[in-house]
Amino acid sequence: MKLGEGVEAAIHCAAMLAGVDGNSTMSGAAMAEAFGLSPSYLLKHLNQLTAARILGSVSGPSGGYRLARSAERITLLDIVLAVEGTEPAFRCGEIRQRGPVKLDASAYVKPCGINAAMLKAERAYRAALAEAKLSDIVADFMNDADPRTIAASCAFVERHQRPQKVQPSPKVQQGKV
Repeated sequence: MKLGEGVEAAIHCAAMLAGVDGNSTMSGAAMAEAFGLSPSYLLKHLNQLTAARILGSVSGPSGGYRLARSAERITLLDIVLAVEGTEPAFRCGEIRQRGPVKLDASAYVKPCGINAAMLKAERAYRAALAEAKLSDIVADFMNDADPRTIAASCAFVERHQRPQKVQPSPKVQQGKV
């Protein structure tokens, strides 16, 4: 099974956004720079993550992206399905029913054993991805990565995050709490 490069980029961006403070955002251009990707290429995947409600986007000059929910509530399966779609990787075309040895459809009453095995593997693969939380990926990085990598990554996030002004409620604006 081969996943597109977009999955890797999406997971890295989500992990990076897990380090953004509070309501702050980070621009797609900054994330593209961090990973040496084309901004237009990355934007496609950031939009997929936004449509899947993994990321939230804020428009405007100081806008950008942030996680739409906590990293504890985002799995690798969520990200893979957002980027790759929900179709299984293996799609049986019933080629056993074609070619010169093609028989009447009644000869193929039992499901294709190859399809059954591939779908079983797909379920196991998806179950493993569903158990892998973004928060665990980030925690493992913070515990196991070279300290220079951690420092460089944290400094990049700190430099590129965009704090968002939180509008106080009308009662607070009027001095009433």
